[in-house]
Amino acid sequence: MKPVEIAKGIYDVGVNDWNIQDFHGYSTPLGTSYNAFLIVDEKVALVDTVKKPFTDQLIANIQQVIDPQKIDYMISNHTEMDHSGSLARVMHRIGADKPVYCSKMGHKNLSLHFSQPLNYQPVGDGQELKLGRRTLAFLETRMLHWPDSMFTYIKEDEILLSSDAFGQHYAGFEKFDDVVGDAIMPHAKKYFANILLPYAPLILKLVDKVTQMGLPLRMICPDHGILWRTEPGKIIEAYVRWSKQQPKRKAVVVYDTMWHSTERMADAVAAGLYAEGVAVRPMYLRKWHRSDVLTEVLDAKAVVVGSPTLNNGLFPTVSDFLTYMKGLKPQGKIGAAFGSYGWSGEAPKLVAKELAAMQFEVMDPVRHQYVPDTPALEESYAFGRAIGRRICDEVAD
Repeated sequence: MKPVEIAKGIYDVGVNDWNIQDFHGYSTPLGTSYNAFLIVDEKVALVDTVKKPFTDQLIANIQQVIDPQKIDYMISNHTEMDHSGSLARVMHRIGADKPVYCSKMGHKNLSLHFSQPLNYQPVGDGQELKLGRRTLAFLETRMLHWPDSMFTYIKEDEILLSSDAFGQHYAGFEKFDDVVGDAIMPHAKKYFANILLPYAPLILKLVDKVTQMGLPLRMICPDHGILWRTEPGKIIEAYVRWSKQQPKRKAVVVYDTMWHSTERMADAVAAGLYAEGVAVRPMYLRKWHRSDVLTEVLDAKAVVVGSPTLNNGLFPTVSDFLTYMKGLKPQGKIGAAFGSYGWSGEAPKLVAKELAAMQFEVMDPVRHQYVPDTPALEESYAFGRAIGRRICDEVAD
């Protein structure tokens, strides 16, 4: 991928990772990018690097703009290895004694990542670095989504280099929001739901902080995916909306099944929800990836989970999904459980217990032994309608 000049003297020299399909348990069918930014002024700065296997591509991209040895400063906004993995080799190439600017926690993390000593220069919130015509300002963003995270703001160009915030796992030659259009928003939503959701309260505080600072934003450049140059406010507004977790009249019915009995119950529950005017997505766990399910959960009011009982416990895919969802901490949900069983039938109660541990409003579960007959399906349908009425009581049109 050739460097892209995003403003005069400022280049994205990052790389596309076309073939990655899984990112920490999050499906990435369109791959991802590792964006890195070269700022050429009287002094030259490189902001972030790339995943280690792509080091040679990064250096080749830099060479198309400038001799790498002319880089004066390295800036690490985030120490996760998809952005710092090539740092040691890059520093060897540009000069290991040159300063590496990072947050205080970044200093700690990078020192643990790399055994060789580097010239770390920890910076605090609001600290600045002059490159010549340009001034870089550093903004600490702890736990978005690591303790070391920070933003770098190019004051004169009004460009925010936002690390992992506002990104998407999306690989493409298209580099900007106006090129991709609204088709990028589902990728941004999935990224938020599966990476940043646990930190929603901190995101709201950060947006308030940036608003109070009055920072003009002409462009937002995350470390993954496209860059927001036309409507940077659009992604900020979306983050505020997603962070508030304001639900729609919507339910997700997520389930697995052994011999289609739980599946038949799931269909009946979904039909009951729809009958109450609720948008509903039935999602079979062996078809839908857990990260796609969580993307739908983000703006749903109810999460209805179906599991057959296996060995007196939960079906493995259901257990996996519940563990994954618990870590992402969705808030303000109604939870409900159902399932079929052969002789013991613990699964629905175990699901309900897990949902209660996530602080969902949990309704009493429904279960049926063996193949659901007409009365059992009617009960499942009525269960869906009861959940639907609860949703409609709590969520305005």
